[in-house]
Amino acid sequence: MDIAAHELTEGHLLAGKVSYAQPRHGFRSSLEPVLLAAAIPARRGQRVLEGGSGAGATLLCLTARVGKILGLGIEQDPSAVAIARRNAAANDWPNLEFREADVTALVGLGLFDHACANPPYHTAPGTVSPNETRRAAKEATAETMARWAAALGWWLRPGGTLTFILHPAVLPGAMEAFAVAGCTPTVALPFWPKGDQPAKLLLLRGVKGSRSRFRLLAGKVLHAADGGFTADAQQVLREGAALEL
Repeated sequence: MDIAAHELTEGHLLAGKVSYAQPRHGFRSSLEPVLLAAAIPARRGQRVLEGGSGAGATLLCLTARVGKILGLGIEQDPSAVAIARRNAAANDWPNLEFREADVTALVGLGLFDHACANPPYHTAPGTVSPNETRRAAKEATAETMARWAAALGWWLRPGGTLTFILHPAVLPGAMEAFAVAGCTPTVALPFWPKGDQPAKLLLLRGVKGSRSRFRLLAGKVLHAADGGFTADAQQVLREGAALEL
C-alpha cells in the first residue's frame, strides 16, 4: 500500500536517533512504545516479536538502543504496516520486518527470545473515538488480554520474556493472562505522571517457564513540577537508556 506524503507527519524519536513518520490523523504514537522498547532486555542478534506494532516505534527504538536485532512486528492495519516498512527503510534497518496479520492467528513464526505489546486495554465506558484505527488500537473486550498473552507467549522459547505496557487498572487480569500463557509475571514497573498523581501506565514482564516471585518496583516519575520531563525520564525518552526491571 502506498501512503501519500501529505497523509503523514515526519519526525524523530529518541532526540533524533530514529527517523519516524506516522499518520497525520488516527492513532498516533505517544510515550508507550518508547517506554516499552526501553524495557525489553534484548541483545544484539536476538529475535523480538511485537503484537500491534503500528508504525513501528517500539522495534525502531529497540534497534537504536541494542543494535541489530531480528524484529518482527504484527499489525492488522495495512496502512500502519506500510508506514512501519517505510520507517524501517528510512533508518536503513532491513532487519526489521512488518506483516499485516491478526496477532491471535499467527502460524509458522519459529521461536523468539522476547515478545512485547501495547495491547488494547480500555474496557471501561467513556468517550468513543470517531476514528476507526484509534478505536481498534485502544479498545478491548474482557478476553483481549488473555488472547494476546497466549498468542505472543506461544512463540517464546523457554526463558523468553513477555512485556506489555498497560493501564494499572488491568494489572490483575494481565497477570492472570500471563500466568495462563505460561509466562510467569515476574515484575511490574509503574509510571507516575507527577510525584503526587496516580500511575497511568505500567510495564508488566513475564518469563516463560519462570518460578521467580513477582516484584512490584518503586516506579518512575515522568514529569517534574514545571511540566518538563524528569532527568530519569529524559534518559529513557531522549537518550535511549534502558529500563532495568
